[in-house]
Amino acid sequence: MNLFHHRRAFLANTAGGFGSLAFSSLLGRDARADSGADWAPPDGRPHFAPKADSVIWIFLNGGMSHLETFDPKPELDKYAGKTIAESPYRGVQDPKKLAQARVTVVNDANGQQRDKLYPTQVKFRKRGKSGIEVSDFFPHIGGVVDDLAIVRSMWTTDDNHGAQTQFHSGRHMLDGEFPTLGAWVHYGLGRLSDNLPQFISMGTREYWNKKDGHYLGPRHDAVPIRVDPANPLDFGKPERPLSAAEERLVFDLTARLDRHRSQAEPADSSLAARLASYELAYRMQRALPIALDFAQETQETQKLYGLDRPETKTFGMQMLASRRLVERGVRFIQIQHGGGGAGAWDAHGDLKGNHTTNCRQIDQPLAGLVTDLKRRGMLERTLVVLATEFGRTPGSQGGTGRDHHIFGFTVVMAGGGLKAGVVHGATDPIGFHAEENRHYVTDIHATILRQMGLDSRRLEIPARKRLEIDHGKAIAEIIA
Repeated sequence: MNLFHHRRAFLANTAGGFGSLAFSSLLGRDARADSGADWAPPDGRPHFAPKADSVIWIFLNGGMSHLETFDPKPELDKYAGKTIAESPYRGVQDPKKLAQARVTVVNDANGQQRDKLYPTQVKFRKRGKSGIEVSDFFPHIGGVVDDLAIVRSMWTTDDNHGAQTQFHSGRHMLDGEFPTLGAWVHYGLGRLSDNLPQFISMGTREYWNKKDGHYLGPRHDAVPIRVDPANPLDFGKPERPLSAAEERLVFDLTARLDRHRSQAEPADSSLAARLASYELAYRMQRALPIALDFAQETQETQKLYGLDRPETKTFGMQMLASRRLVERGVRFIQIQHGGGGAGAWDAHGDLKGNHTTNCRQIDQPLAGLVTDLKRRGMLERTLVVLATEFGRTPGSQGGTGRDHHIFGFTVVMAGGGLKAGVVHGATDPIGFHAEENRHYVTDIHATILRQMGLDSRRLEIPARKRLEIDHGKAIAEIIA
């Protein structure tokens, strides 16, 4: 019996508590030692001084229109009703410009492109001291525009909703399964809290975007929660009331049985993840309901997040929960708004009605989050990100909607050591192509990792060498 097996046997006989955590840690380390791999996993410390401790990642499923939110285009209104070919901007559909992604250009019987430019469905106005233009769909977010860094020059390659996965992982879903940004942060950094998970998700996630860890292992998946102090977790409560001592016995017995099982299945990563989770689960049953207890908040704070209005209450609760969880040491919070099917923001028809409803749901709560973090002195160490898988076309679809658009769209960020009240990058005059300071989605990842003190190249696993584009490049122009 080699040293690995002796240590495994020792830990298998160690009762509960520290033993279960140590077992999962040593199991992974010893397995690498047996393979002779000259490599060690991250030690939980940042690679350089971080400017941010936590991330609140808000994702709008379906594809928010940049043209009706953060990227005003007067030229779109000027030439509305004309085809792109009839406008001065016919060159945007030059095959060379479209070559970076799969696209279909629809022609009529005469060979003319029949997609007509669709006017902006909402007015824009300059906001704050910075004078940045934000649409009237977002009056509250416009009120905090001086705290925002707006990147108007994003692009991606998946022109269907697999782009949700692409934005989270950096890879087209047809490439396979790859860790998400949250998983990389979770993998690279140590814990800020012993009582709460470091990576949490809220909201509906579709099957193509359900997991995070992938080849990093299931322990780096986000823990899904509901904003309900009475029942925040699936299977988070016993079927019948138990005392603390009885709960402890249940955890210890289950952990002991799993440790015995691990002797037969030492390479089972899901089992190792489960062993590592028991102590956290025990503590989390008590800590999570407290974190989600909004009765501890003033009425003024609850109103700030829109908890007093039916249209903003659900998202407002997620935003307030995010602030309370970050306060208690959660590292990465991933919120999906409008999840389910293609996504609530997928406005192929009636874009105005669609975005009126969706923007109203998130506008006040998101602005409330930024305001609340700032007044508590937390914004400078918390990165807030508002993202979506792609934008919407300048041309109309079905008369009142816009189709998916991968060539140019917008991401909004705040806090975490970024500049405030700035716009970076630009699309062309009708919002078709990102032209100035273009950024693929992993540039957002690289920016976040840099602010968290992580170098993605130092997180690589030798057997899973990443592509250059996977690493992205931090957007220096928005970093303070």
